[in-house]
Amino acid sequence: MFSTRRHGNTCPYCNLAVESPASGNSEAAGAVPRAPRTAEDDRTMPYLGETTGIEPVTGWMVCIEGPQMGQDYRIMAEKNFIGRSEEMHVRILGDNTISRRNHAVIVYDPKKRNFYLLPGDASGLAYHNNEAVYSPVELAAYDVIQLGRSKFIFIPLCGVHFEWEQQ
Repeated sequence: MFSTRRHGNTCPYCNLAVESPASGNSEAAGAVPRAPRTAEDDRTMPYLGETTGIEPVTGWMVCIEGPQMGQDYRIMAEKNFIGRSEEMHVRILGDNTISRRNHAVIVYDPKKRNFYLLPGDASGLAYHNNEAVYSPVELAAYDVIQLGRSKFIFIPLCGVHFEWEQQ
């Protein structure tokens, strides 16, 4: 298996091109798309992830200063781990002063309908409106979050005025 997020639609090991899930395949909902089978069944297969549904966005961070200026990042319900690594929920590329893993965490609590910024377990500090974050801090609309050399504006969607219906 290989990551199509990192390597695109071509296997980095055997150079086999695979179909992307958006190419019009009429596969069953929830099925994991697979590469076309050839006579050589031992080829590497891509892992495209599960497509079991949409996870609704609860807010955004928008980069206002740094290498990714103008880029937005989706915030989902519960914990959102931030770093440069591919495994992070919020992956910020281009700023090597942001820790690879767990630089900070943004939490949306759907029961209380509020957002918090928590410090990560990495060596880098997170700042909330120019104050270092050592313990959870509640986030409000248009607060500024600084990670490494990058600054972000926080934009909530969910909260007192709107919430996704629980199913």
